[in-house]
Amino acid sequence: MTITKQKKHSLPYFEDSRRLFSPIANIPWSVFLDSGFPYSDQGRYDIISADPVVTLVTTGKTTKITRQNEINFSDDDPFVLVKKQLESADYDAFKGIPFNGGAIGYFSYDLARRVERLPVIAKDEENIAEMAVGIYSWAVVVDHLKKQSWLIGNESPHYDWGSLIEQFGVLFSERKDHSFSVLEQPKSNMSKATYSQSFDKIKNYLIEGDSYQVNLAQRFCSPCTGDSWAAYKVLREINPAPFSAYLNFPEVKVLSSSPERFLKVTDGDVETKPIKGTRPRFQDKVKNDKQIADLLTSKKDQAENLMIVDLLRNDLSKNCKKGSIQVPKLFDVESFATVHHLVSTVTGVLAERQHALDLLRNCFPGGSITGAPKIRSMEIIEELEPNRRGIYCGAIGYIGFDGNMDTNIAIRTLVHSDNTIRFWAGGGIVNDSAMEDEYQESYDKAAALLDLLEQFMDYDSH
Repeated sequence: MTITKQKKHSLPYFEDSRRLFSPIANIPWSVFLDSGFPYSDQGRYDIISADPVVTLVTTGKTTKITRQNEINFSDDDPFVLVKKQLESADYDAFKGIPFNGGAIGYFSYDLARRVERLPVIAKDEENIAEMAVGIYSWAVVVDHLKKQSWLIGNESPHYDWGSLIEQFGVLFSERKDHSFSVLEQPKSNMSKATYSQSFDKIKNYLIEGDSYQVNLAQRFCSPCTGDSWAAYKVLREINPAPFSAYLNFPEVKVLSSSPERFLKVTDGDVETKPIKGTRPRFQDKVKNDKQIADLLTSKKDQAENLMIVDLLRNDLSKNCKKGSIQVPKLFDVESFATVHHLVSTVTGVLAERQHALDLLRNCFPGGSITGAPKIRSMEIIEELEPNRRGIYCGAIGYIGFDGNMDTNIAIRTLVHSDNTIRFWAGGGIVNDSAMEDEYQESYDKAAALLDLLEQFMDYDSH
């Protein structure tokens, strides 16, 4: 595949990119990487695209590669297959534009089985691909800081450049949504008693020295019907987050309102921003300030955060230049719609002949959602969580033809397929964790998603 004659066209700036995406929301393989603006000002760029020239879908050991009417299958490493698609392109990147065409999609938590040997214990009820990625040759990129919008693309037989300029140059009135309905209250895959038993087992593993920290999550699931784009539009209002996304893939719709960056690469500069430490957010200023102060001074949360910072420093060092790993921010508090988080920033510089996908593979999945050490913690997760995680705690984002990348950790993320919608919520458990506190924290993190599903409950269906 060759991409040539890269073009850039200035579009009118619109504050809410939802209105730009709505007309294409029901096109298979349409994607919206969403900064949460204007409901949140923590993100900067929105990226919208559709009609990928190639799709790569990995199920088990096989990746299905579709290019127009040509279908091929490969058992090669999925990360390498995406990398080959990107490296085969000839392009001109525009400086100052984060995405100049390339790969957009998801890498599920369970894709880690292609990287590490893990036990097979938990039930797999997801029935979706471990990786689904499109190679996109055009995109609308919205910069909310500079209040500019661009159409990026190239001469291609796959689409009409003039039609794209016309389509994204105006705000069409939004189509009437097909309704979305949740048919039953979300059910967790763990009772409080089951959670408590798993918590105790983790505590024993910590005492025995198997691990320093293990992430434990509940899965919430409801039957549903209708168009999940209607639900996502509400989600981005009630829980705006800087690393949000809506992916409309044929097998699955993904509604992510993630507050956490996994890996960013910009011209070889690498950044990861692990979250460890959470407090619920209150309307009352005095209560809220106390929550922030508690988080800033909590030895337990700082210790948890530091464990993951050390793990990520080690992960980044596999692909970064020796001596380039830095921690410019340790234990910052960042506030989101329903919670406050303790966030650190780790940076590095990609080594010569290293690609963003090499980095993604060697850091996958993110240590902030496994625990430390990573592999032993993942073995314990597989033993104690009743269901496979699927997309939850994987990564969603882009990797460009130019080698730049930005991906989230897929937390606060709903997955819609087979007439069910589900999400997960959990947290890291360490030696001085208290069961009641950890159990409550999972519900604090789930609050916005439970609220969303409540808004779409169809009580007449009972």
